[in-house]
Amino acid sequence: MKEFHEKTVLMDEQAVHRALIRIAHEIIEKNKGLENVALVGVQRRGVPMANRIAAILEEVEGIKPEVGILDITFYRDDLSTLAAHPVVNGTAMAFNINDKKIVLIDDVLYTGRTVRAAIEAIFDMGRPACIQLATLVDRGHRQLPIRSDYVGKNVPTSNSEMVQVQFTEVDGQDRVVLCEEVK
Repeated sequence: MKEFHEKTVLMDEQAVHRALIRIAHEIIEKNKGLENVALVGVQRRGVPMANRIAAILEEVEGIKPEVGILDITFYRDDLSTLAAHPVVNGTAMAFNINDKKIVLIDDVLYTGRTVRAAIEAIFDMGRPACIQLATLVDRGHRQLPIRSDYVGKNVPTSNSEMVQVQFTEVDGQDRVVLCEEVK
């Protein structure tokens, strides 16, 4: 297992909040409102991100979109390389996704493999009108032809670096940190 140490803080609490506000406004603009829009957070840190964006959307538009939680563990293409008993956080989708405009929300976009797995999981639940992608950080290095519709911050990185998003709900603080592999 690779070991990383903190190199620099890319986004502090205020920068994270501003990025989420901007993403929320872009979702409204692109979809011409919130009619038929639902947010789906990818476990783990995509979930608090989705809930925060939903709260901002409600504050701005007076309508709170439905929010679902998606666990992609069994859709990963590297499942066999994970632990013998991978941690499953659970999926909770209390609405019908058919014909909805789904905004898939994840913290970091890297290779695109997590997004591919999430799209497969969504299609196993139904047929949305469209799937859009919102990420707090896009760090490049795509292995699949996937791009984010809404990005909080683009951060060029090397493969020996890691972007770590922290949310109060999971980590006790809000920030984005660039970490470097310990050699």
